[in-house]
Amino acid sequence: LADERAATLYESFILDLADQFRTCGDRRELCYAPNDPAAQAYFGEIAGTDYSLWPQPDESLGSRMQQFFVDRLCNDEKRVVIIGSDSPTLPHSYVESAFELLNSRDCVIGPATDGGYYLIGQRFPAKDLFAGIEWSRSGVLRQTVERMRSFGLSFSLLSPWYDVDTIDDVEMLTGHIAAMRGAAEDAVSIPERTARQLLMDIPR
Repeated sequence: LADERAATLYESFILDLADQFRTCGDRRELCYAPNDPAAQAYFGEIAGTDYSLWPQPDESLGSRMQQFFVDRLCNDEKRVVIIGSDSPTLPHSYVESAFELLNSRDCVIGPATDGGYYLIGQRFPAKDLFAGIEWSRSGVLRQTVERMRSFGLSFSLLSPWYDVDTIDDVEMLTGHIAAMRGAAEDAVSIPERTARQLLMDIPR
């Protein structure tokens, strides 16, 4: 995809996810980068009054997640869940299930179909859990589970879901959203902005 088209599509992911989870959990944070006034203003508009903003440090993905868990879990939060911004069709119920599982497990993982994960949660900060993970590769989930086992952490798995990294993923997302529209099931939450970007010529 051309840069502008890709950016517009990804923006629709963020907006849809922000709307989807505005009432999920007791507290919600939108983690943004880079940490500059323009980004803060942009994401502040998306956050509204439903999210707080958390500027991501200029570090690796693992270090960013580690710092977020430490910041939250050392400040009276008891269960913290992180989701990515590239799974616009992620069901609300998956995140609710993650919080439930953290009542009895140290961690919870939502496995992504590409070998990573779309969600990870903890109920206390596990130092260095993400150290040495080879991000953006198919072994991310396996390596993270191995780290959890080596730390003696209990964990649960959610059902697999998919994220969108490649043009093939975009094609799958397009087909999935078209099918969601066609099914017309009340329980299905369609990411409408993303749908408009991908299905401009397909009627409701």
